[in-house]
Amino acid sequence: MEDSLKVMEDDAVLHGKSLNWYVAHVRPRCEKKLVEHGKIYHFATTLPTYTSTKKYRGKVVRFEKPLFPGYVFLQLDRQTHQVALKSNYVANLLEVINQDEFKEQLSDILFAIEQKVDIKVESKIGIGCHVMIKSGPLSGREGWVEERFGMTTVLLRLDFIGQAAAVKVDADMLELI
Repeated sequence: MEDSLKVMEDDAVLHGKSLNWYVAHVRPRCEKKLVEHGKIYHFATTLPTYTSTKKYRGKVVRFEKPLFPGYVFLQLDRQTHQVALKSNYVANLLEVINQDEFKEQLSDILFAIEQKVDIKVESKIGIGCHVMIKSGPLSGREGWVEERFGMTTVLLRLDFIGQAAAVKVDADMLELI
């Protein structure tokens, strides 16, 4: 994937285009649609993904999920900038101020994905955050994050009757309040 960044840049140089990186904040569940739109209208898109596995009644299904839900990284010139903005998939197009730093950071992320390391975005949910459990048997309950273990498990304090109970909950099941 790091090589694909280099190929896109080399292609731009050959065609005399001045490309800049942008971050497209997309409408809900439109990341892959914007990537397809980029292929049709000939602008470079980068959508880092990871594999998610779900089990459904005896069968295992694998999905490619965006590593940064709601965001797609674009390399655009003046003309393709307008094409991307006019698509029904982009809610907002954010300009990247430090192009070199962004390219280096994106390259590092793509390299990690290429190496097949277990990668997931670190949740903004940290110690002391007020959260609500959005799925599972405790759905709808509120609590406070007491501790954090790795990237996916939190120790949660739930105040039922003025008492606290410690419960381990996957961070995916939590929502900031």
